[in-house]
This record gives sequence, structure tokens and C-alpha cells, in this order.
Amino acid sequence: MGLRADENPCSLLKGPAKEFCEQENNGGGPPGGGPSGPGGSQGLTDGAAGQVQEIAEDLLKKLEQLLAPDSTWAPEQADSWVYQQFLWLGQHLAIAIFICVVVVCALTAWQGVPRMRQMGASTGWTLAAVAGMASVPGAVMLLNKAVASAFQTMFNSNETTLFVVIREDMKDAADADNPLSVLLILAALVVALAFAALVFMTRNLGILAFVCMAPLVLASLARGGDTSAVWAWAQRLLGLMFAPMAIVLISPFVKLTEGALVMDAVLLVAADALMLRMIVHGVPYFGPRVARGARTLVERRTESPLARAVVRAGAPDVYEQETTPRGPRTVDTPRRAMAQDTGVVLAAYGVKRPQRPSRLTTASAAEKVSRDAARTEHLREARRRAHQALRPDRPAASATRSAFTAAPESTPVAATRPASEPPTVPPPANP
Repeated sequence: MGLRADENPCSLLKGPAKEFCEQENNGGGPPGGGPSGPGGSQGLTDGAAGQVQEIAEDLLKKLEQLLAPDSTWAPEQADSWVYQQFLWLGQHLAIAIFICVVVVCALTAWQGVPRMRQMGASTGWTLAAVAGMASVPGAVMLLNKAVASAFQTMFNSNETTLFVVIREDMKDAADADNPLSVLLILAALVVALAFAALVFMTRNLGILAFVCMAPLVLASLARGGDTSAVWAWAQRLLGLMFAPMAIVLISPFVKLTEGALVMDAVLLVAADALMLRMIVHGVPYFGPRVARGARTLVERRTESPLARAVVRAGAPDVYEQETTPRGPRTVDTPRRAMAQDTGVVLAAYGVKRPQRPSRLTTASAAEKVSRDAARTEHLREARRRAHQALRPDRPAASATRSAFTAAPESTPVAATRPASEPPTVPPPANP
């Protein structure tokens, strides 16, 4: 069945195909400016470039959101159900400690001023602790927003920041038309996104844990104002909050790499190493193990020397120790690190725990012995040569020592007996 001359040949089509057909019949070319339309001599190339730009823009936005998100997994208000359980426990614990202090001070009131001071300090610190428990979620939320805003300003404020330079270089760089450079920058963004996701998960889990345990730590103030546990808790939490600021170390080099996508990819590789360092130093307890797990995964999946060098720079070789570190290349196991901080919290409550001696784990000790075997053998050989070099300096002493050593072997027993002494005769045997 054919169409009449006055009938629209595109009437049987629907959707974008119909629009394309109608514009083609009208001589306007395909919709959106294709190769046959006005200004569409490079439509295919422009479309591909636009898609690459959109992919890079999406990756950069995701990278920002993962490294410094506006919100965390921790409760933002004290009336959250999860935080309410810990808040109830912390408040009742603080009140129980305060009642115990009041009872003890009443029973020992004969001591006078010291007990009155203790009761006054306990009263003030209990009120401060109860008030602080309710304000922790809001304070953490505000601090996280400030960190996220500072991070976005640091990387998007002007033309000399990293993400802005990458966006501009995708359009105007000397190698922007080189497909290999574009693939390199996209690959670097994808890899950086994977490490940023690891930072996001470990950081948010850590913030959630420390916010929920805040009431239990603050309750230790009710005993009399021992702030050692609160300081330790605050240091761990602030380390997690400000971990993304480590990326600021690459900011001075942004201006040097401007105008070349390949150099921007090098900066992103350096950022990957810094992200691993974030996890090692910023995430308490499990940070070193998580970073080394990522390093092991990369080393098993790739043979590239560059990739291995990057992950080794981010997660260096260390020895695990079961107690306090004694050297710069040792870290605590997660169990020992948590035990140490638990000991600090219990000490704030008045419970003393014995400190165990320092020692390496079995795996770290075996690795240390095998790694130091060559050095130990070298030192042993150096000592032996030093002793041999010192022997010719004392020939007289050596000769005297050899004479005394050889005399019992070369002199007969009879020659050492005096001539006037008769030989010894054994007594006869009894019949």
C-alpha cells in the first residue's frame, strides 16, 4: 500500500524517529545539529567530546561527595533513636557516679574542705557532661559541614584549584584532542573514585561509632573532672573529621600541571596515595589494616610497577605490635589499640588496669627476623674481622698464652717432680 503525494511520509513514525524524519524532509538536518544540518559538520565529534566532558564532570562531583560529604551516617540530632539509647545510658551512668560521690563525701565529711571541693567539682562536671551529651550530634554535624565546605572551596574556588583545572584542561589543554590523554585522565578519575569510596566508608563508620560512644566517655567527667578520656576521644574523632584535608598537600603543584591532562592524571595518582595515608593515620584501630588490605588487593590484581609503587607509598610496610609502639615503623593491632583506649576510659572512671609489656606479634616478629637476617650476618662477619685484626697487636701475650697452653701437653709428669722426692709406691693390697 503506497502513500499519496499530499500525505506526510513521516506520519507512520513516532517519537524521535518522526522528528528526525520531519526535519530531514524540511531540509533542516537531523535534530540537535547532525552532520547534514546547519553547523553540524562536526556533530559526531562534538557529541563524543560532550559525553566525555559529562562523564568527567560526574566523576569529579562524585569524588567531592565521597571525600567530604555534606552529611554523615552519624545521627544529626539528639532525638535520633540510635543515639537515644546511648544518651540514656550515659546520663544514668553520670547520675549514678554523682550519687556515689555524694555518699562518699557524706560518710567522710569529717575531712572537711577536700571533700567539699570534690563534691562541688563532681556537681559541676556532672551538669556539664549531661549538657554535652545532648550537644554532640549537632556539633559533629556542623563541623562536618564546615569541613565539606572548606574542601569544596579548596578544590573549586578559583582557576588554580585541582578540580577546576581538570575541568578546564578537558576543554582547552594542549592534549585535549588526544584520545590517549582523555583515557588516562578518565582512568585516573575512576581509580581515585574507588579510593575515595574506601575513605568514605571507613570515615563514616568511624564517625558513627565515636558519636554513639560520646555519652559513655563524657559520663566519666562526673567522677571529678578527669578529662583524659575526653581528650583521647576528641583526638580520634577530629582525626576522622579532618582526614580529607590531607589532599591539600597536592594544591601547590596544581599550577605546575595546568594545561596538560597527563600531568593532571599524575596529580590524581598522588591523591590516591594520600587517600591511603588518610586511612592509615586518620582511621583509628583498623586504619592500617584496611589500607594494607587495599594494597594487597591492588598488588594481586595488577603487575604495573607504578600502581604498586603508589599503593606502597600510601600503605608502607610496618610491623604490628601488641602494645605501645617503640619505633617509627610499628603500629598497634586493632585489639591492642582499642584495649589501650579502653584503659584510658576506665582510668577516668577510677578503674586501673595493669599494662602489659611491649612485644611484636608472631607474624611481625618472624618477618622482622627474616628481613634482618642479612644485616645480622653482616654485623657478625664485621665483628669477626675486627677481632682478627686486633690479634697481631699483642704478640707477647699471644706467645705466653700459647706456651702455657702447650706446657701440660709436652712436659712429662715425672719431669715436674723434684729429684729428692722418692717415687710414690702404691700400698700393698690387704690379704
